Amino acid sequence: MKIVVIGGTGLIGSKVVNIVREGGHEVVSASPSSGVNTLTGEGLAEALAGAQVVVDVANSPSFEDKPAMDFFETSGRNLLAAEKTAGVKHHVALSVVGTDRLTGSGPGSLSGYFRAKMAQENLIKASRIPFTILHATQFFEFAKNIAQSGTDSSTVRLSSVLMQPMAADDVAAAVAEAALGQPVNGMIEVAGPDQIRQDELVRQYLSATGDPRKVVTDDKPLYYGIEVNDQSLVPGANPRLGKIHFKDWLKRSAAQKAP
Repeated sequence: MKIVVIGGTGLIGSKVVNIVREGGHEVVSASPSSGVNTLTGEGLAEALAGAQVVVDVANSPSFEDKPAMDFFETSGRNLLAAEKTAGVKHHVALSVVGTDRLTGSGPGSLSGYFRAKMAQENLIKASRIPFTILHATQFFEFAKNIAQSGTDSSTVRLSSVLMQPMAADDVAAAVAEAALGQPVNGMIEVAGPDQIRQDELVRQYLSATGDPRKVVTDDKPLYYGIEVNDQSLVPGANPRLGKIHFKDWLKRSAAQKAP
């Protein structure tokens, strides 16, 4: 089976490529660096020729409202049109748990990015190509970025909103499993094995990495400027759970960085 991974050189895409290749399948890692550009359409027809499955894990280079919307709409339309021409039988896309709950805040928040992700999902659903959309929770690997979003000098101010983050390895495993399975023509939620509050996640991350910044719990329930509650960032009933616990990931990451 030939599988094309759009965004195949990124954090998740490179892991998916390795998993699928180790399973004995033909896999194409597609990205602008390999001559495949979903924004211009360059290289798409050649990459998709003979492919049964396309996995789209590409992300917008900008999180601002208009650039993100332009990226996901243009990329989505070009990719789906090329898939129809190539006769692709299964489109797999990675999105975010709670996307539909994170679109309501205004300027200065990331709501515009999630509105763009919703637009991407709607294009997939309207394409008539059999599909599977995976909604994943936040990655452990993003703890550093979350800390930075709340940093003011030596203090990190974050809300205690509930999360259920997961390791990128588990995300990639779920994406690869979906790609090798049958289309569900719907959404699958994947999450980490444990729930933790946002401020505590970052507090543990900073401690494990030797970062002296102090986390202060903010009473305002915000996530990147978006108003949230304890249901916003966690999956619904019966999500598929990853195997890697945050504490184990922290130990492994610290060991890898040690001289």
